[in-house]
Amino acid sequence: MKTMSLNGVQGRHELKHEITQMDCYLLSSKLKHVMEIDPHADHDGKYLIRSVYFDNFDNKVLTQKKEGYFDRDKFRVRLYDYNTGLLNLEKKSKRNNLTFKQKCRITAEEYEQIRVDNIAWMENDSRSLMRDLYVQMSLFQLKPITVVDYEREVFIYKYGNVRITFDSSIKTSIRNNDVLNPTIPMIETNPNIVVLEVKYDEYLPTVIKQLLQVGDRQKGAYSKYQISRMYG
Repeated sequence: MKTMSLNGVQGRHELKHEITQMDCYLLSSKLKHVMEIDPHADHDGKYLIRSVYFDNFDNKVLTQKKEGYFDRDKFRVRLYDYNTGLLNLEKKSKRNNLTFKQKCRITAEEYEQIRVDNIAWMENDSRSLMRDLYVQMSLFQLKPITVVDYEREVFIYKYGNVRITFDSSIKTSIRNNDVLNPTIPMIETNPNIVVLEVKYDEYLPTVIKQLLQVGDRQKGAYSKYQISRMYG
């Protein structure tokens, strides 16, 4: 059965687990024999991700995540390998246990305007996602709150459109939102935590299910943003 869509975006299943560095090593060693490594990764098969997450004074986004709301939205601005010339505004939505991701390009200058709360120009912007963020910032006082850095290792399997990621070395800026600053002070969270994410469309192939059987790990709604906010 075909998965539902939201604003033209097809929903994906997304499972998350908190695992150890050792489990990560064991799993990635097995997966690389069956799955492809992300072609955008470096020679180590990894790349760096930096995101700044939006929330308000009531911690609306964080609270909805902790309490496991079935319908919730999260905005962030993201860049890869500290390339400030290539930024994306992203909206990640949960609906009926499916995940939807929308994104659009954003310039460094536009982000700086958002950061200082100069947002009037967004109301009639040509990008629907930018207008959507404007509404959320106006109604719920969403603002960029926290920068989160981590390393990502990615494996891809074309059947079922499977994408498995290992996110490690998670760092937080506490409450500094200067995402474009390469020297922003960052604090490491628990160095032994790796967040395993399994994303797929209609089905997860049996071979992948079997490969993912490792140790005693728990399924949960783990979030890099949630982990980072534990520190401030």
